[in-house]
Amino acid sequence: MADAFPTLIEAFKNVSVSRAYGSPVQLGGEEVIPVALVSFGFGGGGEAGPDGASGGGGGGMVLPLGVYRNVGGQVSFRPNTVVALVCLVPVISAVGAAVRKAIRASKA
Repeated sequence: MADAFPTLIEAFKNVSVSRAYGSPVQLGGEEVIPVALVSFGFGGGGEAGPDGASGGGGGGMVLPLGVYRNVGGQVSFRPNTVVALVCLVPVISAVGAAVRKAIRASKA
């Protein structure tokens, strides 16, 4: 497990805001900058026994949120509607559950 720590340090050197904002691209006379939600995590553990067994793992995700468009000096954000709708599903579910409980409580 001690050998894995330097590897993790090297991996985190590559993590920066550049992971969320892509390089500007010219498309049809306009400058487009992609924007994403970047998330990652890791964990590890070990056993204090004669074997000294240890392990770890990690993972991450990237959601393309949309793009910033620069057309003639006017900058605007264009969201990725599919990802926006997928991200709203848990919010809508939670609101629906809260409304249902409120209705049941008002009837009692």
